[in-house]
Amino acid sequence: MISIKRRQRGAPVTMHSVGPQVSPSRQDDDYNLRETDPQLGGERWPNARRGWMSGGERFTSTHDLVEQMFYLYVRVVKAKDLHHNTLTSSCDPYVEVKLGNYKGRTKHIENKTNPEWNQVYAFSKDRIQSSVLEVIVKDKEMLGRDDYIGRVAFDLNEVPTKVPPDSPLAPHWYRLEGQRGGDIMLAVWMGTQADEAFSEAWHSDAATVYGEGVFNVRSKVYLSPKLWYLRVYVIEAQDVIPGDRNRLPEVFVKAQMGSQVLKTKICPTRTTTPLWNEDLVFVAAEPFEEKLTITVEDRVHPSKDEVLGKIILPLTLFEKRLDHRPVHSRWFNLEKFGFGVMEADRRNELKFSSRIHLRICLEGGYHVLDESTLYSSDQRPTSRQLWKEPIGVIEVGILGAQGLLPMKMRDGHGSTDAYCVAKYGQKWVRTRTILDTYSPKWNEQYTWEVYDPCSVITLGVFDNCHLGGSEKATPDTAARDTRIGKVRIRLSTLEASRIYTHSYPLLVLHPHGVKKMGELQLAVRFTSLSLANMIYIYGQPLLPKMHYLRPFTVNQIESLRYQAMNIVAGRLGRAEPPLRREVVEYMLDVDSHMWSMRRSKANFFRIMSLFSGIISMGQWFSQVCHWKSPVTSILVHILFLILICYPELILPTLFLYMFLIGLWNYRFRPRNPPHMDTKLSWAEALHPDELDEEFDTFPTSRPHDVVRMRYDKLRSVAGRIQTVVGDIATQGERFHSLLSWRDTRATSLFVVFSLCSAVVLYATPPKVVAMVTGLYYLRHPKFRSKLPSVPSNFFKRLPARTDSML
Repeated sequence: MISIKRRQRGAPVTMHSVGPQVSPSRQDDDYNLRETDPQLGGERWPNARRGWMSGGERFTSTHDLVEQMFYLYVRVVKAKDLHHNTLTSSCDPYVEVKLGNYKGRTKHIENKTNPEWNQVYAFSKDRIQSSVLEVIVKDKEMLGRDDYIGRVAFDLNEVPTKVPPDSPLAPHWYRLEGQRGGDIMLAVWMGTQADEAFSEAWHSDAATVYGEGVFNVRSKVYLSPKLWYLRVYVIEAQDVIPGDRNRLPEVFVKAQMGSQVLKTKICPTRTTTPLWNEDLVFVAAEPFEEKLTITVEDRVHPSKDEVLGKIILPLTLFEKRLDHRPVHSRWFNLEKFGFGVMEADRRNELKFSSRIHLRICLEGGYHVLDESTLYSSDQRPTSRQLWKEPIGVIEVGILGAQGLLPMKMRDGHGSTDAYCVAKYGQKWVRTRTILDTYSPKWNEQYTWEVYDPCSVITLGVFDNCHLGGSEKATPDTAARDTRIGKVRIRLSTLEASRIYTHSYPLLVLHPHGVKKMGELQLAVRFTSLSLANMIYIYGQPLLPKMHYLRPFTVNQIESLRYQAMNIVAGRLGRAEPPLRREVVEYMLDVDSHMWSMRRSKANFFRIMSLFSGIISMGQWFSQVCHWKSPVTSILVHILFLILICYPELILPTLFLYMFLIGLWNYRFRPRNPPHMDTKLSWAEALHPDELDEEFDTFPTSRPHDVVRMRYDKLRSVAGRIQTVVGDIATQGERFHSLLSWRDTRATSLFVVFSLCSAVVLYATPPKVVAMVTGLYYLRHPKFRSKLPSVPSNFFKRLPARTDSML
């Protein structure tokens, strides 16, 4: 455990700013992305003090997207030839590493004169207030004061500097100064956050952490478990004998794997040889710890099912399929015995047992979806044999955060212990936790291989609530890490080889409205490895081909995604330190499918914005037709006549027009990555009841009056939608009634009109028809009537099926 003395408890740790500060009065209103100018790759250390950096030495590192931070590393390996205490005749040694006000301590080892610790301590250079490092060995005493064994002192001006890719510094034996003597093996050096010992070190800025909480503040890289789809095709069963032999069974099959339970439909015919031919799909994770349990059950009563047979199968028994080739089916004998049955009776019964016909395989040609398809970071199939070569690399420097809000109370004042989590593909990373500061500074850099540029990397900031071993509490009482905010970056919006340094607002929707929780400062670089592969990938399907050859239904996709998220959260929660369920669920958008009036409004206006271009074009054409601008109308007439005379120019002109528009818009292309937009999300002006509804549980936990009011409101909205859908259906039925003879007079008129039109069009050249039609629609307002046209009047008089609705 690391402790600190003479530090004002609760005082925020002083951090250097990576980007420009935002004044407190503007923080809540500033939701825009800000470009920053951090000093990346060690440029901020040109005048380093001699002894910390040797003069003229240039530090090179792969960590070129973060600000270089120097640490004093102390590796305590072991000791030897320590003498026993003359009074107790025992030696329980431990090591105390002291540097100014900071003090780190190893665990004590009972009754051993040659102990081994192999622990690393890291002291930030910015906070060092002493020029002497002391390593003190003490003897743990159960009663009274710990006994002094010896010490070693180091002058920091003489400490060597090591920067990757240098090899690890070899530890040396040092003689302890003291009456009880002995030797201790140590390694002391000055390094950066790129050092291999950085992630395992106990940092001085985690001074107040104790117990198991020490492991929860370290940085860590995680890998999601390898997920497979397990397809169970239930074909048939034979010799299914019910408990009551006087009736034929109503049989169905139930398959269970862990918490996943799926059932087939009940066989439509009552028989002892039922037939189903149904697919059941599960999500399985390597290593295959769970087994597949198949039971054949009889629906004796609507509330009672009787088990007729059962079999438990390990997943390692099944074939792994990489494509859509057929898999051989197998017969499996079913057991209907419980515990305590004689083995001889079991063998005799198995000779005449029921059996079931199954086709089971592990699908390696699919990508198991564990995140929302809108923000997917990976589309590769499960089987590594089907993976393509990476087309690029994404590098992210997690610099720090600014302006974070207090997330909890500690000793009567607000506090935030922040860490950052990044997820792309199967790789998750977690930075170390910076304690008790609203401006944490991580400066950690991570790299991912990119297989598809049309993917999204997600970064989230959380408040660590497990610093004192509280993770041992029960699930009902255990603290949960609080979400601070999230950032998504789509790789296709990044220019290759350009370094983006921005401060992203961390926006979170609370029951009282949208709130800015601070800013996350990142440095991002996307590097393309092959331009040809990059261009090729844009023409390929987004998902592996099995998703198109044997697609899943929408309900299956949602259910399987939920099961995959549960498995990923469970496996990552068992890591050390754990990546907790609430963190994984927030990063994977577990509640993205839930109803929200706010999201519905936002999606509606997104659709309206898409049609706004078409509406604008229609308004412009209407102005041309009504000669609002005579010059424009004349030019449109000339262009129209040219295209009529030379129809072969229509398509080339269209594509040339799009080419010129693209070149013109290049000047106004976005220079920054997209970020969370509160206006697009309709998060700025929300009714309090709509917010309360969005944060309601499922099923609801609100009072009946509130639920009734929301139901009535939903009915009114649905009524308007119902009217619009009905109008669309009415127009379609009127088209259908043109030739249906529902209205004999209208159909007769349309048939005669069609005959006349056919004769005229056969006799008239197409150019003439097109010219007459175009000039008619472009005619001057003097030749127009304000009344609806004859075709419009005729169409509106056609019958629809609304008369037949109740």
